[in-house]
Amino acid sequence: MISICRNDEIKLAEGVHEDAFIRVLDEYYNVSDTLRKWDTMKRLTIGLFAHVDAGKTTFAEQLLYHTNSIRSRGRVDHKDAFLDSHDIERARGITVFADQAVMDYKGDIYYVIDTPGHVDFSPEMERAIRVIDYAIVIVSAVEGVQGHTETVWQLLRKHQIPTFFFINKTDRVGADAKRTEEEIRQQLTGDVYSITQSFVNSVVGEPLREAMAERDESLLEAFLEGRDDQTFWLQAMQRMVRAGLLFPCAYGSALQDTGVIEFLNQLHLLTTTSYDETASFGGQVYKIRHDANGVRLTFIKALSGRLKVREQLGYESGGVRYDEKITRILLFNGLKSQPVEQVAAGDLFAVAGLSGAEAGQGLGLFSDKLAYESEPTLQSKVQFDDSLHAQKVLGTFRILNAEDPSLNVVWDESLQEIHIRVMGLIQLEVLEQLVKERFGFAISFGQPEILYKETIQSAVRGYGHFEPLRHYAEVHLLLEPGERGSGIEFDSRCHPDDLNVSYQNLIRAHLYEREHHGLLTGMPITDLKITLLRGGAHKEHTHGGDFREAVFRAIRQGLEKADNLLLEPYYEFKIKVGIDEMGKVLSDIQRASGTFEPPQTSGTQAVITGRAPVSTFMNYSTEFASFTHGRGSIRCVFSGYDRCHNAEEVLERIGYRKEADPLYTSSSIFCAKGAGYSVPWDEAEAKMHLL
Repeated sequence: MISICRNDEIKLAEGVHEDAFIRVLDEYYNVSDTLRKWDTMKRLTIGLFAHVDAGKTTFAEQLLYHTNSIRSRGRVDHKDAFLDSHDIERARGITVFADQAVMDYKGDIYYVIDTPGHVDFSPEMERAIRVIDYAIVIVSAVEGVQGHTETVWQLLRKHQIPTFFFINKTDRVGADAKRTEEEIRQQLTGDVYSITQSFVNSVVGEPLREAMAERDESLLEAFLEGRDDQTFWLQAMQRMVRAGLLFPCAYGSALQDTGVIEFLNQLHLLTTTSYDETASFGGQVYKIRHDANGVRLTFIKALSGRLKVREQLGYESGGVRYDEKITRILLFNGLKSQPVEQVAAGDLFAVAGLSGAEAGQGLGLFSDKLAYESEPTLQSKVQFDDSLHAQKVLGTFRILNAEDPSLNVVWDESLQEIHIRVMGLIQLEVLEQLVKERFGFAISFGQPEILYKETIQSAVRGYGHFEPLRHYAEVHLLLEPGERGSGIEFDSRCHPDDLNVSYQNLIRAHLYEREHHGLLTGMPITDLKITLLRGGAHKEHTHGGDFREAVFRAIRQGLEKADNLLLEPYYEFKIKVGIDEMGKVLSDIQRASGTFEPPQTSGTQAVITGRAPVSTFMNYSTEFASFTHGRGSIRCVFSGYDRCHNAEEVLERIGYRKEADPLYTSSSIFCAKGAGYSVPWDEAEAKMHLL
């Protein structure tokens, strides 16, 4: 006997296998679509998060097994986990890619995303956060709250994701669920509450009601009156979880399968959705992949409305408006996919037919774009054999860049080199394996270097003029220092009567089309507010690329006059260490040109917080683990760019020659007697036509 939808059951004739019967139903009657017709069906996306080795993937295996999504439970150490389906993940025993599975529990559909737990793959995790409805944070009952746990927690709070905790590995020697829950309470949130014994069989226990009443005045009145309506208390708890006022916590052992099914039922009862399927379609792209035939697949979370095969979908990417037809819709369960004709709000799926959508951007009704909290601070050169054509390797990395935009692949035409940005060394090792497995050739990487940036310290005006024969464009820009972390901001004070809006938009597009080189090291400029003051065009002679030339020259000419400043990436750190080792840690921080707040001590432990340059602190965790013998903990999170602590040394080492940069020049081109001629930056301002 198999159940198709909630209460409908079909008895199979003797000898008919259930799996075969389901495949027939899927092929001819599309069971997946049939399930969607139930108006009361809930569709939720659940994200799984954890520090490395907290048991997250094993926990996922149990969820999928108990919902009959998989027939047998795999294990990370056996290299057969369902969601660690890539050879790279199985070989390393870590999650690298945010893959999804689908499970049906009590008639509701749950999409499960297993996110990477290693800091090198944080951008993949951040993309997943944007599309989840609820999060489950797995914490080891042995190790407790670890560095990446805190990082994940801060991201979840920033995006206001309702969160559950599952304290795992309670079967291990040294495990202490109560101690771990207290760590969560002290280090993450005081609003965590254990539901393992206080929320059983849909009954909200007295202690849990009291905790809820302490956080909500309307519930306090009901609690004092002794209201015993279980539906009332269940709905109140659903609201509190959804609003982030209470964070349920359960414990068990995923490996031993204790506490998991009970937690799944609690999750089912405490989660709700409020998607509007009657609205126009809107969605969020959370990853890009390419199938075995090279077809680009765009993975989307539907946030409103419905989407059907052959419908047109509009979106904007890179300043270009797209309106493209959906040619296929696929539901993925691990590596397996199933085509469907329609999806609705709440669904997680992939489509073919979108050529320009980027990971992290909105579609349809939504137009927002993901701004990453974690940012690569290292750059490296791609090395490959001379027998390989550079364009073939570049094409490969363009594909990888579409899948992970944080790689920021750059092709240096003059040097015929490919450069990428990464979070760490493990990511480089994974990329080497990935290229070999997917594309069939070997590459390696040069020694990664710190990615520096440049800005200015005072306002300047930059002028650019481009007028070879039968070309014309002139641009006047105001360059002003911006707030740290603001990037490049653009504004225009130019009146449309002086330069029409289409040309002004073109100038804006050229400002954002690439990163612009600074004068000190040739590294990207950042934290600048650039304002268009004036612009000039010719009715006949201005062509599309003319403003690009004028804009680049104006930026460069402004930088020549500016007080330029070199920036380097910084970590914000939190170190927990024994009192005996505190002195050494403080000395190490000072030696690394870092700063710290007064240490907080409790008993025999000290907590030290502060900031330090990535260049001096990126390998400190290895040294730290060695002298603390693994008894301390260190958490380093990218905290933006600031003044470089050893700028002169860096400038000398890089040895950038601004006049030799093939992409940028600060001179302007003017025309006289039918020929163009170059004017140096310090003489060009006097020749500008609009002054």
